[in-house]
Amino acid sequence: MTEQRASVAEATSDATAPQFTITRIFDAPRPLVWRAWTEQADAAAWWHPRGISIRPGSVAIDLRIGGRYAYTMVNDADGSEYPTAGVYREIVEPERLVYTWGNPDDRDAPVITVTLRELDGDRTEMLFHLLGIAAAPGDADVYDGWDSAFDVLAEHLATVGTGGDADGAHEGR
Repeated sequence: MTEQRASVAEATSDATAPQFTITRIFDAPRPLVWRAWTEQADAAAWWHPRGISIRPGSVAIDLRIGGRYAYTMVNDADGSEYPTAGVYREIVEPERLVYTWGNPDDRDAPVITVTLRELDGDRTEMLFHLLGIAAAPGDADVYDGWDSAFDVLAEHLATVGTGGDADGAHEGR
């Protein structure tokens, strides 16, 4: 296990800040799910909701504290582009990622925390928490976009490993 932390960048949860959580259980071992979050080729396969794709060659991942990642989503219907980028704040392989997320020019970018927990039978529970954006199921925006992306992740895991999404539990705040 590799662990990297930035003392000034610990993710904290302010109960009054806009935020939401999505929990998923994947039929894939934790190292495979970790790889999907941290390897360029894997991330390019699923870092988008349905109806959106990733511009070929746009994914860059520098997986270290203070390292940046970037990619560009493209709307399949009209070609609109959505550049996305952030900075890694905490990395505990293979169980936890904390990073900023948003437009590359965002000054106060939201913070995402992804926690992966091993379950019996080579399954993995993923807890995805986004601090800084109010969203809820059915919003046809950020929550539903991530929820759809996790469907794409389940499909990707099924093609590279032992399965897909066993069941999805979704919590919005």
